[in-house]
Amino acid sequence: MSDPSLERLANATLLAPFPGATPPRWVLEGLERGMSGVTLFAINGNVPGTAGLAGLTGELRRYADPLISIDEEGGDVTRLAHDTGSPYPGSAALGALDDPAVTRRVYRSLGAELREVGVNLDFAPSADVNTADDNPIIGTRAFGSDPETVARHVAAAVAGLQEAGVAACAKHFPGHGATSQDSHLEIPTVDADLPLLERRELVPFRAAIQAGVASVMTGHLRVPALTGDAPATLSHAAVTGLLRGALGYTGPVVTDALDMRAASDAIGIPEASVRALLAGSDLLCLGSKEFEDSVRAIREHIVEAVRQGRLPGERLEEAAERVAGLKAWLATAGSAEVDRAVGLEAARRAVRVTGTPSVSSDPVVVEIQAPSNIAVGPVPWGFGPWVPGVVRVEAADADARDLLERAHGRSLVIVVRDAHRYPGHRGLVTALLAARPDAVLVEMGVPVWRPEGAAYVATYGATRANARAAAEVIGLLEPVSGDALA
Repeated sequence: MSDPSLERLANATLLAPFPGATPPRWVLEGLERGMSGVTLFAINGNVPGTAGLAGLTGELRRYADPLISIDEEGGDVTRLAHDTGSPYPGSAALGALDDPAVTRRVYRSLGAELREVGVNLDFAPSADVNTADDNPIIGTRAFGSDPETVARHVAAAVAGLQEAGVAACAKHFPGHGATSQDSHLEIPTVDADLPLLERRELVPFRAAIQAGVASVMTGHLRVPALTGDAPATLSHAAVTGLLRGALGYTGPVVTDALDMRAASDAIGIPEASVRALLAGSDLLCLGSKEFEDSVRAIREHIVEAVRQGRLPGERLEEAAERVAGLKAWLATAGSAEVDRAVGLEAARRAVRVTGTPSVSSDPVVVEIQAPSNIAVGPVPWGFGPWVPGVVRVEAADADARDLLERAHGRSLVIVVRDAHRYPGHRGLVTALLAARPDAVLVEMGVPVWRPEGAAYVATYGATRANARAAAEVIGLLEPVSGDALA
């Protein structure tokens, strides 16, 4: 026999995804029966433009007062601008600029854009300290590799988002920056003892908590000294012991997507959900493709775990209270104005130039295509919006002689993204620079690899704003005032 009150408590832990630009009936019924909210994904067709998204969130609010969450970091990870690239630079550029007041402005404007379309919970900012150069999943999503720098900007980002009336979510606790694996695909390991965690990974999370962050997201990463072989999301020591106990955080904890292999590959999403709740999480982000049947199975598994005595009912009540507190805060939160001009302003100030880049009025721009990680997704990047005729090549298939022939008698601009991670990209760049030492190299990822003697431009991100700023610096575009990204 079903227990409506228990099912309602289980529903209160769920942030469900759904396909399309219209909420399906099962989502609306779930909200009526206590489901906390939804997570929107561009890949699911949930972001059909500004008006369409506002209509979608308005329809959701006809049935309840839901949390409507999205993974909008600005920068390279954008859902609002998934079809054009973000008008804001990302965390790495803001960290390189190191002006917390600008970071606060950027995130306040980003929050204002989210609030305008009805989103109230943003899975940002990244509080990871990116100390691993070969990190495949964080990179430009982090404010940098120095804990104190990251902490300053995490606090500023939290303040900006929440001044706009959107709940921030510091992620990925206890810190994904020292990993060389992608938790979408496997369990990354952070080989750090507790004193090192305290000096490095935890500094930005403490800053976020002191700034009043509305929520914290767990990471599916293993810290043997803390979590043993389990990912932090499923670790009571990490969530309840460290985050709540040692750091004193009292707000809701959200899991990273539970469809990621690091969390559920061995045990399935329903069991991962129960273990995450046991660890101390309050809201379950299920992933992008867990629709009606999957959501039902997860809810039933949570209910059965309570009936079996594996999961205390009090744990669900505690989670529901925290979620209710978050919703109460949102009901009284303020608002802000969109300030898109700050995006280009910040991107311009973040650019770093080595040497003296000089480009003629008719250059050949060669972009070496780099694979996007799963978090970034298929978002456009590079000079395409600003420079006609960009030559896009795959490093493995590119012929340096052909590219040099195209650039004969013309300036050559080479654009890369995280070249330090791809030997083939470095090899192609080296061959081109050997023949054309006058070429300009633009790095739109993390600027780790810098060829000796080359004119070098680092943007610290690949957004629409970053590309415009770089094109201005090397003389391909004239700087203009105001928002040139519309």
